[in-house]
Amino acid sequence: MKRILLLFTSLILVFGIIAGCSSKESSSGGDGDSKSGDDVVTLNLFQFKVEIADQLQEMIKEFEAEHPNIKVKLETVGGGADYGAALKAKFASGEEPDIFNNGGFKELELWKEKLADLSGEPWVEHVLPIGKVPMTAEDGKLYGMPVNLEGYGFVYNKDLFEKAGIKEAPKTIDELKDASKKLEKAGITPFSAGYGEWWVIGQHLLNIPFAQQEDPEAFIAGLYDGSEKIVGNEKFKQFKEVLDTELKYANDNPLTTDYNTQVTLFASGETAMLQQGNWTENMITEINPDINMGFLPIPISNDESANSLPVGVPNNWVLNKNSEHLEEAKTFLNWMVSSETGKRYITEEFAFIPAFDNIEPAGLGDLGTSILDYSKEEKTIPWTWFKWPDGANKEFAAAIQEYAAGKIDYDTLLERFQKTWDNLK
Repeated sequence: MKRILLLFTSLILVFGIIAGCSSKESSSGGDGDSKSGDDVVTLNLFQFKVEIADQLQEMIKEFEAEHPNIKVKLETVGGGADYGAALKAKFASGEEPDIFNNGGFKELELWKEKLADLSGEPWVEHVLPIGKVPMTAEDGKLYGMPVNLEGYGFVYNKDLFEKAGIKEAPKTIDELKDASKKLEKAGITPFSAGYGEWWVIGQHLLNIPFAQQEDPEAFIAGLYDGSEKIVGNEKFKQFKEVLDTELKYANDNPLTTDYNTQVTLFASGETAMLQQGNWTENMITEINPDINMGFLPIPISNDESANSLPVGVPNNWVLNKNSEHLEEAKTFLNWMVSSETGKRYITEEFAFIPAFDNIEPAGLGDLGTSILDYSKEEKTIPWTWFKWPDGANKEFAAAIQEYAAGKIDYDTLLERFQKTWDNLK
């Protein structure tokens, strides 16, 4: 009798094991890649905006709390580091991120074969018209979600201007020179010049003569087909004035001044002006919560058009179309711009100007408000560097650094710009 019971018990165990195996195979589709509700997927997010890295990490924690089956691993490479080169290295090594940044235009062309089509996403209907332009390809599809709207110029300390007896904010190059003299006379260093950073001078500063053209797009198209030249162009001749003014009235050693030092000099009250954008707001107010600041244009002439700020979409969130977790990545992007938590982070924690009509620009600081004011008054010029030849911005910066060091004269500088364009176009 005992033998019969033991045999019966053994048969039950065997059938139980078989049933268990069958059940496991069924839940995994037979390939071992379980899709059960308990699975947790990890998204790799590779981004370059160092100024929001901490706040972005906090936002991710809140997203993960609401989506327990999705984890987001954040990696930030930016500031003085070369994000573009780091991103290419990621793809070359096989460590392809699920979510990353793309500037659009020429950069979209370079990366398009890697990007997921986002045209059908629910947030698309809320993107402001300016926000769709950089990432809309010739096929009419949208391949990126705008991070925000940004603007830049000379950030200025209103209290230091008042201390120097400057009654009105300068709008033209002559007024800027006059303000610089008054600041220096009052014992205040006028400019925080970060000429150690290629993007500050070879991209943002040099954008001004491109963007001040009567028709920037036509001018750039002319540079590509050879019908336009940088050498001899009136706006590029005028650019010398603002370049020389900033260098003459700058902090010591501008050529070795990096981003952090440049911003810190201004935030601590050691300088009165800073050629940067509203993305510096968090860093400045962390150092000096009581600072009273706003934007001035980067004028290159005394024309009325000189009183304009470059405003545009600084970058976009894009998705790797080959990601194993594409749907989860889409969920993250949509949550960021549709949930109340995501919206709050964009405006209040990141201090961003939203590129969406469903996100109120609440909680903006002095700089964000100043950008909005210029935008409402239609005193804006475009960001053109996304349409330049790949790699031109760094070569432009190297030439400006040589000019700043006194190694070449201004005519040679313009010739270098032209040669760079012709070689890389």
